[in-house]
Amino acid sequence: MPKKLISVDPKKKPWEQETPLHNRWHPDIPPVAEVGEGDVFRVECVDWTGGQIRNDDSSDDVKNVDLSQVHYLSGPIAVEGAMPGDLLKVDFLNLGTLDGDEWGFTGTFAKENGGGFLTDHFPRATKAIWDIEGVYCSSRHIPGVRFAGLIHPGLIGTAPSHELLAMWNE
Repeated sequence: MPKKLISVDPKKKPWEQETPLHNRWHPDIPPVAEVGEGDVFRVECVDWTGGQIRNDDSSDDVKNVDLSQVHYLSGPIAVEGAMPGDLLKVDFLNLGTLDGDEWGFTGTFAKENGGGFLTDHFPRATKAIWDIEGVYCSSRHIPGVRFAGLIHPGLIGTAPSHELLAMWNE
């Protein structure tokens, strides 16, 4: 089992985690861990809403999601010897759910909370919970549907240098 660099508790808010999470790449956010080139390690993450969506039958959480509190990131993780502007290659060796948290969701936002590109046709918030077993997903909200799903890593990137950030903010 690879060394675990960052652990999360999906029952806690992002700012309550043992290793606090953040939601932007910024040069002033200090690394919480450091790895060497070629190191194999494990990083746990929360979902993109920071746990605002619940595994229940109400879509009120999707309707009322706070979009100013999203895209939480685990890290930053420093790479020994890497310098600003370096291109880093990262290999994902395994992606999966957290033990005891084997579910995901599909949601559509309500028109009054940003909506989406089909808001005129689907103005209300909706949610389907997907139970994940191995590579297969099924939903009590969409009976009879089962498919092989692929978990994705969400967002991964590098923080800009102070100089690059200053250029972007001109």
